[in-house]
Amino acid sequence: MFYFTIFFKLNLTLRKSPLKKHRLKTLTMIFITDKAKERVLQIHEEEQLGPDYFLRISVVGGGCSGLSYKLDFDNEPQKGDQVFEDKGIKLVTDIKSFLYLCDTTLEFTAGLNGKGFHFINPNASRTCACGESFAV
Repeated sequence: MFYFTIFFKLNLTLRKSPLKKHRLKTLTMIFITDKAKERVLQIHEEEQLGPDYFLRISVVGGGCSGLSYKLDFDNEPQKGDQVFEDKGIKLVTDIKSFLYLCDTTLEFTAGLNGKGFHFINPNASRTCACGESFAV
């Protein structure tokens, strides 16, 4: 009886809780780190690209693990593009690529282990040693 009373009171308390009404929505997008942002802006300036250019991120077949990342500047939106903005950088991908890139972060490193863009992809089940390809 004691167990039932505690369970009933706890359950009733949870039902009345105002926090239950407010569920956190997860934000699903593509992110960019500050270092990657700096490098993207630097390349944008070096290439003398206009303000209408954005960073297109794609996933293509190939590489050691089966899928590879592709980065380009583009100024022509395509039908079905998914558009995101993080830290003032417009990131665009096609819907097929976004299925692999959901919640991925674009990083730039300039250390002894290699210089360049890298992806931190929570969807990847494995990546190759160079970090340029992955599998899901």
